[in-house]
Amino acid sequence: MAQIINLNKARKKKAREAASAQADANRVKFGRTKEQKALEAAQTEEARRKLDQLRREPAESSSPAED
Repeated sequence: MAQIINLNKARKKKAREAASAQADANRVKFGRTKEQKALEAAQTEEARRKLDQLRREPAESSSPAED
């Protein structure tokens, strides 16, 4: 005799497995380690500080139109 299965449960299980496989692929494709994120943040901060040091005029808190 054939085994009786619930088609709704089988369909949902297949969809979950496909979503899991897609998530694994995305983690490999787009994922970064904690060290990589920290390094990028440090490099961005350093670049911002260098740009701030090279400004001719210091940044003002109020706009010149308010004078």
